[in-house]
Amino acid sequence: MSKITDKVTELAKPIVEEEGCSLWDVEYVREAGSRYLRIYIDKPGGVDIADCERISRRLDPILDEEDPIPESYVFEVGSAGIERELKRPGDFEAFLGSEVEVKLYQPVNGQKAFIGRLVSYSDGVTEIEVKGKPYRFNKQQTAQVRLHATI
Repeated sequence: MSKITDKVTELAKPIVEEEGCSLWDVEYVREAGSRYLRIYIDKPGGVDIADCERISRRLDPILDEEDPIPESYVFEVGSAGIERELKRPGDFEAFLGSEVEVKLYQPVNGQKAFIGRLVSYSDGVTEIEVKGKPYRFNKQQTAQVRLHATI
């Protein structure tokens, strides 16, 4: 995690929790020539637009005052989403047994994406089961792991 996201996490977490939500992730990225600071939140029963708006209104002046980002950026607060990315060990633990999509940097058996049930996560190794067959991917192979919504 960058120093910017660490600082923003430190500033945002108490406000997010005071509003009855949990802080899922902080992202600071460059897209289409602009910088974006995104705060992803979650809560039991789901996040709505009012939650995002309240947290944004409370956090915006604090970010202006603390100024953890020297350049201009777009600030967004949103839901972690139904297909949220799993990054930390606690994320994986919370969703053991759930259906996930694992995207790889290089193909394995001709595939760069696998959808299956999350069986375990330990020491950077993600294990899933796809149609009864186990697959294990280490951190160096794995580009992204996110929940997979079945519609």
